[in-house]
Amino acid sequence: MLNDEIRVLLDKLSSETRRNHNHLLHDLNLHVGQDKLLCKLWRADGLTQVELCNKLNCEAPTVTNMLSALEKKELIMRKKDPDDKRTNRIYLTEAGKNMETSVTEMWRKQQDKLLTDITLDEKMFLRRLLKQMENNLF
Repeated sequence: MLNDEIRVLLDKLSSETRRNHNHLLHDLNLHVGQDKLLCKLWRADGLTQVELCNKLNCEAPTVTNMLSALEKKELIMRKKDPDDKRTNRIYLTEAGKNMETSVTEMWRKQQDKLLTDITLDEKMFLRRLLKQMENNLF
């Protein structure tokens, strides 16, 4: 029953990581997914909503809701595309840009906690295994 044990461990890790992640995001006044959306904009500000949907692998209504919440928090703003007035581009505000350090530090601390007492060789092996598992799903 090794396969069942691995599945249970992965599920447990996923659930606990998500719970911790939710708690840490709450401290930053963000919800799950909003950090990832901001990250996409930190890497390429001015994306369209369709581009964000594709990059986040989310449905349009989910991204719309996240954008509305982030706009209310004044972390992003929508502007009409100068070449296509039907399209909005999403831009970070100064407050949104300033969130990058806090969010990436939170991610780093969470990962460091997960990888405590794991050697570099073990991390490399774990990464290879996880990438293989990801490839097996797609």
